[in-house]
Amino acid sequence: MHPARLPSEELFSQCRMTRGKSSGPGGQHRNKVASKVTLEHIPTGVLAQAGEARRAEENRVTALRRLRLELAVHIRYTVPRGEIRSELWLRRCGKEGRIVCNPRHEDFPALLAEALDVIAACNWDEKKASLRLCCTVSQLIKFVKDHPAAMEEWNRQRAERGEHVLK
Repeated sequence: MHPARLPSEELFSQCRMTRGKSSGPGGQHRNKVASKVTLEHIPTGVLAQAGEARRAEENRVTALRRLRLELAVHIRYTVPRGEIRSELWLRRCGKEGRIVCNPRHEDFPALLAEALDVIAACNWDEKKASLRLCCTVSQLIKFVKDHPAAMEEWNRQRAERGEHVLK
């Protein structure tokens, strides 16, 4: 299972957490306590951090979400032959080929990881990937665009292969 899909406590158990003080705007309230949280996913070395909130627990939740998104963008898992769509994907992708998930929703990182794994397995070809995921090409591109770092990665991979970038 892709680490972006793991339950929060299981993913957190695979991480090393460090706390520190944030710099930047905020004046006298910013640096009184070490509320900045950095998470390192030990199996992959992927890092994420948060320090905007004044409470470490809020920053931990934010850092965990950012870690899920980083894992979704940068870690690829092998896609088997045959039916590859997860139960979550089936629930979120309607019969019309429309992917229904707001980028702020908790399911977004898991769906993004699944989409990018399939896209990578299809050699970064949007048409083949949309066929495997049973969605339209435009919906797949729109979905990935909702996280700019994911779209940048997709276009970087396409450029390496001499393909045109997607807009």
